[in-house]
Amino acid sequence: MLTKNSALLTKDDFSLRTDLPDWLVAEYKTFHETVTDKTFPCYFGMSGELKGELRYAYITQKDWSNLPAAVESFLTLFNDPKHKRHGLFVFVEPFEEEGTLEAYRKQFWDILQYLHDEDDMEWPKDAPRDPDHYLWDFTFKGEPIFIFGNTPAYKQRKTRDLGNAMVLGFQPRRIFEGLKGTEKGGVMSREKVRQRVEAWDHLPTHPDISHFGDPDHNEWKQFFIGDDSEPIKGKCPFTHKEMK
Repeated sequence: MLTKNSALLTKDDFSLRTDLPDWLVAEYKTFHETVTDKTFPCYFGMSGELKGELRYAYITQKDWSNLPAAVESFLTLFNDPKHKRHGLFVFVEPFEEEGTLEAYRKQFWDILQYLHDEDDMEWPKDAPRDPDHYLWDFTFKGEPIFIFGNTPAYKQRKTRDLGNAMVLGFQPRRIFEGLKGTEKGGVMSREKVRQRVEAWDHLPTHPDISHFGDPDHNEWKQFFIGDDSEPIKGKCPFTHKEMK
């Protein structure tokens, strides 16, 4: 049973709790309205939100300290097979004024670096430490997780704009079982979602979007894509503790 002060939130908390900051309640309302729009591209997000299966957390500009506990609590849900499709969405207190895409990108990777630095569990021995390796994935508490950034700075790729706050989506790899890269279910699901994304964004799928395990693909580039159709260049901002 989660306590009132738990870092991990449920859908009901936004209507029942009185201790949540006003900005968070407002941003959740926008998030809910966006992902439950009938034309929203992501079936997973829409269904999870409507069924109350998603989980949430928040951090402020000055304090990220409850994030590790929130992610750890979220991962414990997967000890129960019924929760295998859960997703976690972390709201970041908005900047005083809307930032550039690069400002949000920097904060996104700073947050992931902080989460990694606070992780007291070693990565699996066979998990690559170098983000340039095609099988690199972000791992927390030994669990590989796909994480993607959404910000108001996305003006063309509107599917990545979920309100005035930056929102980080966390999807443990295990929820994609049966939907992996070359599996039939995965290919079909990705194609349907990508068609709907292109309809929302009026842009072709970003060139850095692929599937995990693609030897010609760097997974980290998919975590925070550009607001255009240009491949991301340069090195990943993330550094594994063992490589510092």
